[in-house]
Amino acid sequence: MKSSVAGQVALVTGGGSGIGRAVSQLLAARGASVVVADARHDQAASTAAAILAAGGIAIPVRSDVTDEQDAEAMVATAVDQYGGLDIAVNNAGIAIPIAETTDVLTADFDRCVAVNLRGVWLSMKHQLAEMVRRRRGAIVNVSSVAGLVGAPGSATYSAAKHGVVGLTRSVAAEYGRKGIRVNAVAPGLTRTEMVQQLVSSGAMNPAELLARTPLGRMAEPEEIAEAVAWLCAPQASFVTGHVLAVDGGETAV
Repeated sequence: MKSSVAGQVALVTGGGSGIGRAVSQLLAARGASVVVADARHDQAASTAAAILAAGGIAIPVRSDVTDEQDAEAMVATAVDQYGGLDIAVNNAGIAIPIAETTDVLTADFDRCVAVNLRGVWLSMKHQLAEMVRRRRGAIVNVSSVAGLVGAPGSATYSAAKHGVVGLTRSVAAEYGRKGIRVNAVAPGLTRTEMVQQLVSSGAMNPAELLARTPLGRMAEPEEIAEAVAWLCAPQASFVTGHVLAVDGGETAV
C-alpha cells in the first residue's frame, strides 16, 4: 500500500529542484497540499506548476532558510493558504568546494553551516510552533551519508550533516509527547543538480563513490522521495528519532 498523505498540508524547503522537487511532486500525487519553498522563486514556481499540471495542489514561495523572517513566513503561508501544517521536509542545502580542512575558506564554512544546519534548525523552530499548537505533525530532515560517516575533503559539509542528525534525534525526544514525529533521511550519491555540478567541475569523481556502493549506481531523486514520503505518512506512525540511510548500501560496508 502506498503511503497516503491525503488531505494533509506539506511544506518542502529546497523544493525547486533535485530531491526537494521529487518530494514535493510525490507528496502532492499522494494527496497533500504542498507549499514549495526555495531561495530561487522561479524554481519553486516551476515545481508548483508541474504539480498543478498533474492535478495536484501546490503554491510556490521564495524562502531563504537562513533568514528567520522567511522561515516564519513560509509556515504562515501554509497556514494562511491551507489551514495548517502537518508535514515539513527540510531539504534545502548547498555544497561547498571539496578541499582539505586547512584550505577551506572561513566564508565557505560559515555559509555551509548557515544553510545546511542552522537553516534546518530555524525552519524547524517555526514549523514546530505551528505543529505544537495542533498537537500533531511529522518532520523529515534531509541529512546525508556524510552525516553518518567521515567524508575526507568535505569535513565542513559532513560536520553540518552530522549536526542535522543530532538535531533530529534531540528534537524527536523533545517533542514526541506533543504528538510530533521527527526523522531524517541520509541519501547516498543522488543524481541531483548539485551533484551534477560537482561532477562537471571535476570536484567530484563519482566512480570513486560508486566503487564503495554495493548497488553500484547513483540514486534517482524519486527513490529518496519514496523514503521521505513513508516517514511522513501514517504508516510510519511509531517511527521517530530515526535516521534512514538511503544509500545503496554505502554505509553497510
